[in-house]
Amino acid sequence: MIPDGEVNPINTDYQVGQDNVVMKIGPFGLDFHNRVFAISGLAIVAFVLLTLMFQNSAEPMFTGMRNWLTGNLDWFFIIAANIFVILAIVLIFTPLGRVRLGGTEATPDFSYLGWFSMLFAAGMGIGLMFYGVSEPMSHFSTALGGTSMEDGVRTDWAPLGGAGGNEAEAMRLGMAATIFHWALHPWAIYAILALGLALFSFNKGLPLTIRSIFYPILGERVWGWPGHIVDIIAILATLFGLATSLGLGASQAAAGLNFLFDLPKGETTQVLLVIGITAVALMSVLAGLEAGVQRLSQANMLLAALLMLFVIIVGPTVAIFTGFFNNLGAYLVELPALSNPFGREDKNFVTGWTAFYWAWWIAWSPFVGMFIARVSRGRTVREFLISVLIIPSVACVFWMTVFGTAAMDQFLAGAKEIADAELALQLFVMLEGLPWTGITSFIGIILVMVFFITSSDSGSLVIDTISAGGKVEAPVPQRVFWCTFEGLVAIALILGGGLVALQAMAVSAGLPFTIVLLASCFAVVQGLRSEPRVGKTSK
Repeated sequence: MIPDGEVNPINTDYQVGQDNVVMKIGPFGLDFHNRVFAISGLAIVAFVLLTLMFQNSAEPMFTGMRNWLTGNLDWFFIIAANIFVILAIVLIFTPLGRVRLGGTEATPDFSYLGWFSMLFAAGMGIGLMFYGVSEPMSHFSTALGGTSMEDGVRTDWAPLGGAGGNEAEAMRLGMAATIFHWALHPWAIYAILALGLALFSFNKGLPLTIRSIFYPILGERVWGWPGHIVDIIAILATLFGLATSLGLGASQAAAGLNFLFDLPKGETTQVLLVIGITAVALMSVLAGLEAGVQRLSQANMLLAALLMLFVIIVGPTVAIFTGFFNNLGAYLVELPALSNPFGREDKNFVTGWTAFYWAWWIAWSPFVGMFIARVSRGRTVREFLISVLIIPSVACVFWMTVFGTAAMDQFLAGAKEIADAELALQLFVMLEGLPWTGITSFIGIILVMVFFITSSDSGSLVIDTISAGGKVEAPVPQRVFWCTFEGLVAIALILGGGLVALQAMAVSAGLPFTIVLLASCFAVVQGLRSEPRVGKTSK
């Protein structure tokens, strides 16, 4: 895409797609990077086949993998996430914030409404539905239960020091811990990678692929095997991060259908849901970005806003609005302690929640980062970072406050079953305590399914762009391949261990890409330093 206004492009002889294999099989055309597509595609096909062939031995393997990674490398994930937050905030306040993505005269391609709708629906949709009630309730109940020791080691899951028997303090601590996982840190992870992709594509003239960010570090070697490895890691991280979300969505949709219509909620139902929704996602993929993803995203965000408004009106309205500011304050107070990577006594909370979340967000970052980059041309770096980092964080705080406060209010009023229900079912148990349960629960199921679709189709577009060497408009059959295998990986993980397997693969895929993302921080700063800034004449 030709820049508008001044930029400082990188001069390279590399042409987008020069290493691609272009062929025609019957009526279908193919145009993919010869090494990246082949290696990542074969690795994913092999993973699906092996997991389905050895289902019985897969679950203990996935359990051990997850426990080792989160138990031994929790400090690494926490330090990395802290670095991303600090860098994003620093860039907002430096002169580098005046760099405009796409050139000094570039204008945005999408309105704020369209931009934010795609950002939320693709970025965290299923997660917000799955954890909106279950995470606040989990942290509240474990904090209320206090701490427990065995052989000098804490065995409880309470965040920080817990709040044994103190309901008000347990609510405060529970919401602070929840917001910690959904506010600044995940959005900073997305923002840094998205900024790098947008900068090196729109301003520097390089292909829209992860390897391009590393040109300041690798130079022309970025088009060789070092770059191939970066893109392969990005594809695997993206696909397994997506599969984790799709698996969560399937389990919650199955739980909701069981709650409403008494349908079985086991593996068979979840697999059928993945197959059905993947088929719908394929149709959305074929419709393209603006016609498919944007329309679905806007419709779903409107539906989610209506459900949230309903909970506010018929739920504990005053507690929700006062709780928003109290929860935000509690989060800021507890942020240093929750972000501390060393000397933590709340080991179960750190390894079981925080380390998993940071690895999951990082695994998601190639997908969400590239998607955000594609729709963010024309924004200044300052506008981009404030929009991607601050505004969604505040929105997530409000969402978690609404659903978490409603659930905890019901619990304190005597509805103890909400804490005992499985995670996937807690949203529907909370809605049962409000009027029009059948309608709102059905809306909840629809929301999960449409978030599932938007994540799958936008993820397919992103993975296809990487595997096609940065070509944004690759042939349709390739997108069909990736969308299909996202569903197949989710099915393989559901059958090979359920939630444990999903979490294990998200963490495993997130680990190597954490290293990639940390290296990209240096490259992004170097790239921004060389760019002309809005309101300043370049030298």
